[in-house]
Formats: sequence, structure tokens, C-alpha cells
Amino acid sequence: MAIASIKEVAKLASVSVGTVSNVLNRPDAVSPATRERVLNAMNELGFVRNESARALRSGRTRTMGLVVLDVTNPFFTDVAKGVEAVAADNGMIVTLCNSDQDGPREHRYLRHLEEQRVQGILITPVERENERLEQIIERGTPVVLLDHRATRRNRCSVAVDDVLGGRLATEHLLGQGHRRLGFVGGSWSISQVAERHKGAVQAVEAAAAAASRPGSRETESAEASRAGGSAAACGTGGSAEAPSLTLIDVPSLSFASGRHAAERLAAMPGPDRPTALFCANDLLALGLMHGLTAAGLRIPDDVALIGYDDIDYAAAAAVPLSSIRQPRAELGRVAAELLLEEIDEGERHRHRQVLFDPELVVRASSGRR
Repeated sequence: MAIASIKEVAKLASVSVGTVSNVLNRPDAVSPATRERVLNAMNELGFVRNESARALRSGRTRTMGLVVLDVTNPFFTDVAKGVEAVAADNGMIVTLCNSDQDGPREHRYLRHLEEQRVQGILITPVERENERLEQIIERGTPVVLLDHRATRRNRCSVAVDDVLGGRLATEHLLGQGHRRLGFVGGSWSISQVAERHKGAVQAVEAAAAAASRPGSRETESAEASRAGGSAAACGTGGSAEAPSLTLIDVPSLSFASGRHAAERLAAMPGPDRPTALFCANDLLALGLMHGLTAAGLRIPDDVALIGYDDIDYAAAAAVPLSSIRQPRAELGRVAAELLLEEIDEGERHRHRQVLFDPELVVRASSGRR
């Protein structure tokens, strides 16, 4: 059975083809009574509009592209939900692309989206600088950076302050008394990883500087030890020990990478092993938890853990995972709204860089204060 044509709808509704076209594209230009008659005819004939023909005339599809780093990460699932909700409210659909943290694959998807004449692109880029994105913007396709801070003012971005998030996570572990800390992360071209590590370094350096100042509890404890006095331990690491941060490099931000990192950590001599780990995302932290537990180490007694993203699985873990919460769906929603604004306003659009604050969520994996 063939799909009914616009001419057949016009004939059944006793209107012109132009009127049917207005009902499809500019319904406010048609009187309610006529619009209802045309819609009834469409329903009766089972009419389906030819979106490809409309796109051919206008030069654009009613589609936006969404390129994410890892479609298996629940963080991006929640972000995509926020994007899709806004798109659906505005009569658009979303084409989801998974770069899988691979630059060449990301470039292929960007080329495909531009060839498909999407109205705009939302992207969490693999690399900080992306020449293809620059070319796409220059050719007139709006682009909004998602979960990634813009370094230039000629584009919109929606992100979380990951440096602050790194500090919050590390300050929490230091506050629990830990002095031998580790940062588990990789894929350093991804700016979020680098910024979370930067925040962790800042927190450790600040703690070390505070500990070295005359009159600090750590300095007094060390001096008492040298004089033969006794010093009470403060937390897992011992208060006389200067804080340090060991980098545990991993190839990807995945559960499997966390498992492999756990094997390396479990093989380390106890005095050398970090007593607390800050992971660049929750999938890494959950993989570490699984691997460390399998190796006979207790969470948080032997090794404390904190992740990043606060995905739903974090609270449901065998040992509920402490994490840095990001407003996942809100990130997607705001990014999609900015993209639609730029599509509608064109050259009149004023680019904005939206930055959310992260939130520390403390659970059993890092020990409660």
C-alpha cells in the first residue's frame, strides 16, 4: 500500500496543496476549522510527511547531533535524556554518536553529521582543540560544547567546574586523615580528566603547605616524635606524614581499566600503596572496588575510594560509593536549549559559557566523618 501524497490529502479535504503545506509547516497561518479538516484527511489516508523532501528544500533536517565520549557510561545516558527531552519539546530528533574516546572516530561522525545537514551539534570532544569543529562552525553549523569548557568566546558551552570537583574529592580524603593518596585517571587529552587531576594536586599542595607552617598540628607532631615524645595518629595515614598524590595512569575511563588498576595496586607493598584513591569517574571507581575486594582488600578500611559523576550505580554498589555529583540531565537540557537558541537567532545569538558547581556526596566507600 503506497503512502498517500499531499495532493490526495488536499483533494479529500477540499483545499489547495498550499493549504496542506501550511498545516504541516505554518499551522498558525490556517484557520482552526480548515486545519482540523486537513488533519482529519491526513488521518483517514494515513498520510506521512516526506521529511527528506522538506529538508531538501530548506537545506536542513529537523535533527541535532549529539557526540559523546562513551555511550556505555550512565553519565552520558542521563545527559542524553536531558538533550532528548528538549529536542522532543521542539519537534526535533537527536542522532546519537559514540566517539568511544577515539579522535579519528569522532571526526568521521562529525563529517557524517555535517553531510546529513543537521541543524546543530552538541559534543563532548575527545581533544581540547579540534580543527574539524572549527571548520564546521565557520561553515555555519551551530556547535555547543557539552561537559567541556569553551576556551574561546565564539561558542557556547555547558560544563561543570572540574577543578573544584577535584579539590572537593581530595580535600574530603585528606579530611579523613589520609596522607598517601592516589589519582586514577587517563586519556589525558580529555580536559575533564586533566582538570580533575589539577584540582587534586591543588588540594594536596595546599595541605602540604599548611602542614609545613610552624605551629601546625603536623609540625608539632613531627617535632614531638623527634624529641622522643608520643604523637597520636590522626586518621589512616598518620598526622606526621606529609600528604602525597600518586598518579595511577589507565588507558581509558572504564570499569575494565579500574579492574586492571586494582591488580597493580593490590600487588604493591602495603607501605607504598595509597590508602585513599580519587578516580576520574565512577566507572573506574567501581572497577577498582571490584578488583580490590577480590584481592582481599577492604573498602574503606584498607583503601578508601571516591569517584566522579555520581551515577545511579554509585549508591547501589556493594560498598556505597562516595562521589562528586554533576547535574547530568541538567547539563544536557541547558546545552540543547543553547543550541536551539543559536539555531533560531543566527548571527544575533550571544554565546554563553554556563558553568555548574559540583557537589560532594559522602558514602561508606571513603568513610564518614
